[in-house]
Amino acid sequence: MHSQRRPRRTAAATGAAVLALLATACTGTNSAGGTDDSASGKDVTITFWHGWSQENETRAIQANVDAFQKLHPNIHVKVVGDIADDKSEQALRAGGPDAPDVVSSFTTDNVGKFCSAHVWADLDPLLRKDGIDPAKTFPAAMLKYSRFEGDQCSLPLLGDAYGLYYNKTAFAAAGITAPPKTLSEFDQDAVKLTIAEGDTYKQLGFMPDFHGYESTPSHFLGQYGADYFGADGTSDIATDPRVAAMFTWQKNLIGKLGGFEKLERFRSGFGDEFSAKNPFETGQVAMAIDGEWRTASIADDKVSFDWATAPFPVPDDQADTYGRGYQTGTIIGIAGGSRKQSAAWELVKYLTCDTDAVVDFANAIHNVPSTIAALGSPRLDADPDFRTFVDIAGNAHSDTTPASINGGAYQLSVQNLGYAYESGRQTDLAAGLKATAKEIDAAVQQAK
Repeated sequence: MHSQRRPRRTAAATGAAVLALLATACTGTNSAGGTDDSASGKDVTITFWHGWSQENETRAIQANVDAFQKLHPNIHVKVVGDIADDKSEQALRAGGPDAPDVVSSFTTDNVGKFCSAHVWADLDPLLRKDGIDPAKTFPAAMLKYSRFEGDQCSLPLLGDAYGLYYNKTAFAAAGITAPPKTLSEFDQDAVKLTIAEGDTYKQLGFMPDFHGYESTPSHFLGQYGADYFGADGTSDIATDPRVAAMFTWQKNLIGKLGGFEKLERFRSGFGDEFSAKNPFETGQVAMAIDGEWRTASIADDKVSFDWATAPFPVPDDQADTYGRGYQTGTIIGIAGGSRKQSAAWELVKYLTCDTDAVVDFANAIHNVPSTIAALGSPRLDADPDFRTFVDIAGNAHSDTTPASINGGAYQLSVQNLGYAYESGRQTDLAAGLKATAKEIDAAVQQAK
């Protein structure tokens, strides 16, 4: 579900004392583990596959690899970009000399699959050996999406955080002086910002439709703090009141803004999400939920209005969690079958734990950094609109979707329920949630 190729950035740290303590949390000692001779200084060549393809991205990753090779002159890294997840998974399962040693993926939903199938090696022994405490090194939400059932088979390599983009020019025209913090304030602003034009809109306050760009159930549920699964591993979406509350809020907002059919007609005129025709950039919608990469796009596309970013609003009964947001990101791991795991670990450790390497990469591709120390680095991009997302990434209430043995299948089930409920095909929300929970549990059992 979260396979979007995007620039990523850093998580915000919580005070100078903590930062001083954590600045070296990820340096560790030189690892001598694994099956190759790299630790004894012998030459070794490892292969690193990643999915980045845009020139600024591939240049940035290569710059970090070059810096790593200077520190480890005996480890030579062959970098291969633009590799899709399915291709790397096939190569890892097949093994042999052509399989990569280090792999990164944009799809955090695959962590459960990678870990449970052992196609990616468990990094816990290597972290322990080098004295690296993951909980003190990586923001909690990022750590959560990089492990499965106690297996730390990947580490975060830059992240995405979701927040609110708002049109300041439209806000001023509507007499709104500050971004909304609660969902009731948000609903009022969305209505105020909506300018009808016949059976369509001159301007829509917000597109709540689940077919709209980034306005997905998982991104909204991130503002509610939903868990998806109970302690026993079964789906709790039918019993967690936060899930029903989110669907009810979204459906009510659709009604306040003119109804599902009217919104769908308007949405059919939206341009490509990852272009200057994005409906927020064209002024078709005055508020949007989106990730930090959009700050760079808007700056490049030179929109015709003033804009700013803020955390996305939270439910009124959770007002004290304002500042939270949904998080996802890129992950990196070592091939379970690699015969050069010691050298591979040195590269993974450098890319994920070296504060300067993480900050340089984050600045180059406009993603949030993925260590606590990097989130608090003075070298991190100081642009205030980007900093919103750094703060979201460092917020203790921010959350993600948990790893599952069958990837993001449970999120698709929840999304399909959302489509049925918002369109009126499913009118009984409680029954829909119950049936969806059953479907999720059956699919998980089948995957096991």
